[in-house]
Amino acid sequence: MRRPLEGVRVLALEHFGAGPYATLLMAELGAEVIKVESPSLGGDASRPTGPYRLGEHDSQYFQTFSRHKKSVALELKDPKGRADFERLVAGAELVVNNYRGDQPAKLGLTYEALKAINPAIVCGHLSAYGRGNSREAWPGYDYPMQAECGLMSLTGEPDGPPARMGVSIIDFMSGTTFAFALVSALLSARTTGVGCDVDVCLFDVALHQLSYPAIWAMNAGHPAERLPNGAHPSLAPVQRVKTADGYGQLMCMTEKFWRELCVVAGREDLLADPRFEDLSARHKNLAALSEALDGLFATRTSAEWATLLAGRVPFGPVNDVAAALANPFVAEVGMRDVVEHPDMPQGLQMLAAPIRIDGERMPGKRAPKLGEDTADLLKP
Repeated sequence: MRRPLEGVRVLALEHFGAGPYATLLMAELGAEVIKVESPSLGGDASRPTGPYRLGEHDSQYFQTFSRHKKSVALELKDPKGRADFERLVAGAELVVNNYRGDQPAKLGLTYEALKAINPAIVCGHLSAYGRGNSREAWPGYDYPMQAECGLMSLTGEPDGPPARMGVSIIDFMSGTTFAFALVSALLSARTTGVGCDVDVCLFDVALHQLSYPAIWAMNAGHPAERLPNGAHPSLAPVQRVKTADGYGQLMCMTEKFWRELCVVAGREDLLADPRFEDLSARHKNLAALSEALDGLFATRTSAEWATLLAGRVPFGPVNDVAAALANPFVAEVGMRDVVEHPDMPQGLQMLAAPIRIDGERMPGKRAPKLGEDTADLLKP
């Protein structure tokens, strides 16, 4: 299988989630992503992240974000290491990092510092708060961004404390944004022969995820708030429902789906109720609607509702992680993968790439050991 980014060489000075997630997507699509790692520091700081270690300088956490990549061990601040790094820059198209905003200039990772070596080089910087501002030297991670940018205030029940997403969604959204920006800049550099600096930061991306509630707040003074059962701010019923054995997520985004739900469930009487006659009325009478839904959905299990509504009304059972992975549909679409790993004779089970090319998923490959490719990449 030919991957669309084959032939693109990326030098990645990265750690933990956001930066590695960006280059993971690029590596899955065929880019040669070379992790430039400091042996004195043990390489990428995420290599020893527990609880599931895989020998020295490796873990299941690290493997999650570094499939398909290579590793070269060198000390960037050492003269020889710097010289080796610049040799790699001469043959690369992108140099990316996810350090604090004040570090790229200090470490010579900007376009200004590298353009004499490679005028077409694209230098990508993914930081917490960006560069050239009062917070550029601040460290920062996903969870504080969810807090400060208002996302936690919108998550959880009205009578409970604010809550964060169960995964580092801002890291992943920032990484996705970064990957898109890098490939876009690369297209320009290939056309013009002139590279550039590309900046993305967690704060900007987190704020951007406020999307339409932010527009409503800025233009109409809308008081964004948490609604019971995680309900949608304007459409109903779009909310969590309690089933006979757990929970489900219902999404009647249109009148069509509301009518279909009532018909399939044998509750046409709800269609005649003036409180529920249209989207506006249902949202206005959300408490009464939720009460009616509680009675309705309590009559069947989550699995029974999923079967009854399949293909007719958007609905999903609320699964835990194990149940989500065991879903037969996951196997049907090939979203689980097994890669060879020297410390796991039975193979390392992983999630497959969420991208298909000509209908096919790209086969996975384990992340590299620290410095595994140094001799090959730095040979004379």
